[in-house]
Amino acid sequence: MTLYYSMVFALLVFEMALFVSLIIPMPFTMKRKLFTFISSSPLVAKVQYGMKITFIFILILFIDSVNRVYRVQVELAQAKSVGGAAVAAAGSERMEVQARKFYSQRNMYLCGFTLFLSLILNRTYTMILDVLRLEEEVKRLHGDKLGGDKSQQKLADAGDIGEIGRLKDELKKRDRDIDVLKKQSNGLSEEYQRMGDNFHVSDGTPKKDR
Repeated sequence: MTLYYSMVFALLVFEMALFVSLIIPMPFTMKRKLFTFISSSPLVAKVQYGMKITFIFILILFIDSVNRVYRVQVELAQAKSVGGAAVAAAGSERMEVQARKFYSQRNMYLCGFTLFLSLILNRTYTMILDVLRLEEEVKRLHGDKLGGDKSQQKLADAGDIGEIGRLKDELKKRDRDIDVLKKQSNGLSEEYQRMGDNFHVSDGTPKKDR
C-alpha cells in the first residue's frame, strides 16, 4: 500500500473512532459542553477546513481508482477472448492483471468508504446538535436552569450549517440592508429640509418659526 493510501486508511480508522465517540451515551450536561466546545473552538474550525481539502484529494483518488478498475476489467475481457496456447502463455500475465484488479478494487473501496463515512459523520453531528437544542428547550420550558443564557446561546449558534445557517445569513444581510436604507432615508430627509430652507431664504420668503 502506497503512502497516500495508508494515510487514507488511517483517516478511515479515525473517522470510525470519531463516529463511535459521537454515539456513546453521555449525560446531557457533558454532551452539551463537548459539542459547544467543538462548535466554538477556532482550532477545531481550522481542522475541519483542512479536512475538507483532504476529502477533495480523496475524491480525486476515488475517481482514479474507479478508472483503474474499469481499465483492468477491459484487460481481463481481452485476455479471456484469447484461446488455445495463447491462454497458457498468457497465464502469468493474467495473474498480474488479477492482482492489479484486486489492488484497484481495494483502493476504490477504501476511498469510497472514507468519503461515505465523512458524510455520515457530518449528518450525525448535525442531528445530535438538533437533539441537544430540543432537549435544552424542553428543560427550559420545564423551568430547569442549565448553565444560563450564555450557554444556551452558544448551543443555539453551534453548527449553523446547511439551510438554517443560510437562512440566518440572509436574515442578517436583510437587517443590514434595512439599516442602510434607514440611514439613507434620514440623510435624504435632512438634505431635502436643508435645500427647502435655502430656497425660502434665497426667494426672500421668511422662514416660519418652528
